[in-house]
Amino acid sequence: MAEEEEDEIGGLASMDSTESRWVFQDEDDSEIEDDYDEDDDASQRTANTDALDSEDEDDNAEQRLIRTGPRIDSFDVEALEVPGAARNEYELQDFSMGRRISLAFQTLGVVFGDVGTSPLYTFSVMFNKAPINGTEDVIGALSLVLYTLILIPLVKYVLVVLWANDDGEGGTFALYSLICRHAKVSLLPNQLPSDARISSFRLKVPSAELERSLKIKERLENSQALKKLLLMLVLAGTSMVIADGVITPAMSVTSAVSGLKVGVESIKEGEVRMISVAFLVILFSVQKFGTSKVGLFVGPALFIWFCSLAGFGIYNLVKYDNSVLTAFNPVHIYYFFKRNSTKAWYCLGGCLLCATGSEAMFADLCYFSVRSVQLTFVFLVLPCLLLGYLGQAAYLMENPGLAAEQAFFSSIPSGAFWPVFFIANVAALIASRAMTTATFSCIKQSTALGCFPRLKIIHTSRKFMGQIYIPVINWFLLAVCLVFVCCITSINEIGNAYGIAELGVMMMTTILVTIVMLLIWQINIVIVLSFLVFFLGLELTFFSSVLWSVADGSWIILVFAVIMFLIMYIWNYGSKLKYETEVKQKLSMDLMRELGSDLGTIRAPGIGLLYNELVKGIPAIFGHFLTTLPAIHSMIIFVCIKYVPVPVVPQSERFLFRRVCPKGYHIFRCIARYGYKDVRKENHQTFEQLLIESLEKFIRREAQERSLESDGDGDTDSEDLSGSRVLIAPNGSVYSLGVPLLSEFRDTSKPILEASTSEEMRPVLPPADPAMSDTEHSLERELSFIRKAKESGLVYLLGHGDIRARKDSWFIKKLVINYFYAFLRKNCRRGIANLSVPHSNLMQVGMTYMV
Repeated sequence: MAEEEEDEIGGLASMDSTESRWVFQDEDDSEIEDDYDEDDDASQRTANTDALDSEDEDDNAEQRLIRTGPRIDSFDVEALEVPGAARNEYELQDFSMGRRISLAFQTLGVVFGDVGTSPLYTFSVMFNKAPINGTEDVIGALSLVLYTLILIPLVKYVLVVLWANDDGEGGTFALYSLICRHAKVSLLPNQLPSDARISSFRLKVPSAELERSLKIKERLENSQALKKLLLMLVLAGTSMVIADGVITPAMSVTSAVSGLKVGVESIKEGEVRMISVAFLVILFSVQKFGTSKVGLFVGPALFIWFCSLAGFGIYNLVKYDNSVLTAFNPVHIYYFFKRNSTKAWYCLGGCLLCATGSEAMFADLCYFSVRSVQLTFVFLVLPCLLLGYLGQAAYLMENPGLAAEQAFFSSIPSGAFWPVFFIANVAALIASRAMTTATFSCIKQSTALGCFPRLKIIHTSRKFMGQIYIPVINWFLLAVCLVFVCCITSINEIGNAYGIAELGVMMMTTILVTIVMLLIWQINIVIVLSFLVFFLGLELTFFSSVLWSVADGSWIILVFAVIMFLIMYIWNYGSKLKYETEVKQKLSMDLMRELGSDLGTIRAPGIGLLYNELVKGIPAIFGHFLTTLPAIHSMIIFVCIKYVPVPVVPQSERFLFRRVCPKGYHIFRCIARYGYKDVRKENHQTFEQLLIESLEKFIRREAQERSLESDGDGDTDSEDLSGSRVLIAPNGSVYSLGVPLLSEFRDTSKPILEASTSEEMRPVLPPADPAMSDTEHSLERELSFIRKAKESGLVYLLGHGDIRARKDSWFIKKLVINYFYAFLRKNCRRGIANLSVPHSNLMQVGMTYMV
């Protein structure tokens, strides 16, 4: 069975690798820093050096769209062939029936827990702010809840926002990543044209009808203010999601435990609070067991909860008053506001609680498909919620005095109270897990995109990618949640804070989805404006209601959100300054040429992996190593761990290699590219194996391409197409040799193009003729050199570059950089920690940059 499963995965991978795609190619693609040949004369080297010392990449270079042929894997390091490498079983479509049922239950437990528990507290908070003065008030409030449920969770999120996912990833940062992939709006200047050639980096083919989208793209890319504004919106939304991770457990658990006031008359408020605290501690303690393990239990429990809502809703409709069905007529909303005016406006904050969990539904999308979430919500979750609210309203029509206390538990028949109380508490714990899981996912995305300090991330499932647990965040959320529950005594104040957090992230999502509509979906401007005006206007109306009561105690959640926003902004600001400073202080090729191939020191056998953040140029920390160490390794590889704005980078496209100096120097650059959803669980041996194998195949390919350049008589026809050589395969596919082959290698007037292991690969060509024996000997010598260097051992050279503000800087900048950012950097997780490298293989040097 396992072998059949592996064959199936391999079939999918091979099918994907043979698809042709459209990619952008720069007319003046100077992506490679330098690509020397030992036989080049001095003038050619000087020209190449000048090209290197100039701007590495012209952002304004003209682009043309080319059709690539079938992409053949550049080296045999597929995920399934490497022991311990990540594997995503969600790519398999042929699930057994048992697995399908299991996933369906997990969908309920993970995605819909938060929105499913809203009947516990919505009516209680609403009628506490606007007491019932007659049956018309019950019908009016019910109508308001029904249409809020239909408009926000159903129309906005299920039918629109879920489609704005980033290859299955949802949440605020997934939207930001999607926008960054289609426009250069990231403030960190480490983008490369080769990123767009990753197979998961899907871009739309531009056409004449997309002029508006291209203008918006140009405006975003050219305006630094718009880039900063977009980032601040994303960070604000993310801070509200994290605040949601605090307030959701507090609200859900406290509301569920408060049902004891109905079942046990003698119980006191303090006792309810202590039980809530105990439940919260248990909740956060089981987070480490992961979604799949806990989800198998909570899925069936939540299914029973939804069935209970529907069942008791129907029971109350039949027993009490079915006239509440008239609430589907929206005119009752008008009558409700007409009778209650200001009080009705106050209760809008409570009404919004019926839509809480909508953002968690989007953020937790990474675990399941859009279609499965949509179908489950439309055919199970929404009908059960509607019936639950209708049943509560029917009960309140005859018992209006109990509305402001415990509307839900009071409407439950006495004989079924304790079973419902038990399942309600289980559902509340599930809802809290759903939001905490969404918080983990959002923080991982923000970390990968350079907006949150690196933390220890534990992957809780070997089978399913994306199921994570962050210990530090988990216990931090618990501590803040306990403080929140103990400080705020009223469920109404907690509900108001809940509304602030939910509406904050909802408004940010509305704005970001609007940008996606304009830039990526490219739909009619009237539809886009209608979406923006209607939903942003609706959310601002709700937001005005909850802000009016912010002084009651819900201001605590605003302070918490502001603190999280500042942490993310300071980290992004400091990281950006550090990267820009490293770019400015990188070593020049003139210095490297003066040092010679021995780099002015002793070259000891072995390979040195120098970790840095630069994607171009020679880092200044390398000069620090040369002056500090008595010897340097015979082979140096600059390794840059780079996150690109895609969820997953295929293992076969992980490494991008470049030759930094002439061959005699034996210096290379390796950019290890990861998506923000990728699992970096490789141990250092696996990582080294992948890296060395990739380097060898890069060198072989480089030699093959150079042999092509000097081979004028081939069996395959070639012609000049747009100034670059092409290869026409027997099946008619056209392969450009200008990207990334070195068609301009002898032309010193143009920058040298990149020979990359991760580009769209050309078909395997016949071996060179015997006349190329010198090239073959040169190739074998270099491969032998690599093998001997590997046998001597690999050492990880870590340069810890810290930044300090200059003495003439503003006071605020000194405070932010020298204290806040320094504190975050000191206490964050080192990037090399994921590889578990033995201390005997580590060598560290510190360096301070003045910014």
